[in-house]
Amino acid sequence: MAKDRIGTGDPSRTLELLWREPGRGGGKGRGPKQGLSVDAVVHAAIELADAEGLDAVTMRRVAQRLGVTPMTLYTYVPGKAELLDLMLDTVYLRMERADHAGEPWRERVAAVARENRELADRHPWTAALTVTRPPLGPGLVAKYEHELRAFEGLGLDDVEQDAALTHLLDFVQSTARKAHDAAAAERDSAMSDEQWWAANEPLLARVFDPERYPVATRVGSAAGEAHQSAYSAEHAYEFGLRLILQGLAGLIGETARD
Repeated sequence: MAKDRIGTGDPSRTLELLWREPGRGGGKGRGPKQGLSVDAVVHAAIELADAEGLDAVTMRRVAQRLGVTPMTLYTYVPGKAELLDLMLDTVYLRMERADHAGEPWRERVAAVARENRELADRHPWTAALTVTRPPLGPGLVAKYEHELRAFEGLGLDDVEQDAALTHLLDFVQSTARKAHDAAAAERDSAMSDEQWWAANEPLLARVFDPERYPVATRVGSAAGEAHQSAYSAEHAYEFGLRLILQGLAGLIGETARD
């Protein structure tokens, strides 16, 4: 799924669709299906991605879901590249954005992380997307405005605020992606991590020399016992968020001293 990249479609056409410019295909249809719209196409694609993942999102499959021919679908959306941008901006627009004004900055930043983690849990395909040229639609702009407010008043300049938010969102996406990969591995193998290690323990005992790798043995055993697996998505998230907050506190302190 990592091959799916945001921002690879026709930029002008994508922006027209994102903002639903009048006369540019945002309303009801030019095709034979009465009541079909760009919104209907996007919502069908999101439902398909939620149920089966991004690999299932093809123009043909979305058309089938809507009961139209693929050629009809192309009168609303030029192709999958533009459709992915529309899908992502739509789920951004749907996100709940609670008012955290007046709360301590750590709670505000943690809330931004939590909101994005919940988004990835509801729509796992969002964590698999590569976003280098984000879709500048109403959903993303509203999301960006809301999230930047968590960093307001901390003494950071505008570039530092943007960088801090980007780092936080990259962290959340990375941990979400790894959590989904771990769940997929367990599902595909029909074995939990604990079962997998138990099945392979005899072989590992023969090839792994604790005396040669004493630190790896000690630390790996402690982590495995704590998590009952080689990896804990929950621990990785909580530990990583704590590091980010501590690092941000250090940056704020440096800025205040300067």
